[in-house]
Amino acid sequence: MIGFIVAGLIIGVLARLILPGKQHLSVVMTLLLGLAGSVIGGLVANLLGTGSIWELNVIGFVVAVIAAIGLIGVAEGFTAARDKSPV
Repeated sequence: MIGFIVAGLIIGVLARLILPGKQHLSVVMTLLLGLAGSVIGGLVANLLGTGSIWELNVIGFVVAVIAAIGLIGVAEGFTAARDKSPV
């Protein structure tokens, strides 16, 4: 479980480093989005037959980072839309 959390944090941080510009996300949000990307990467790797969802493998890791990039982009879009909405 601790390894899963550390991997999620690493994936989230890598995704934020790859994305251009500054993201306005907390460390906890980065961790959660990294964990979600990690699960997506594990599922894709499992579907491709390269390993289990809980194993660390190259394909799963790459897909996890790509998924986390997309999730961070979506989260940033929601944050930007919420900040611009007239309340």
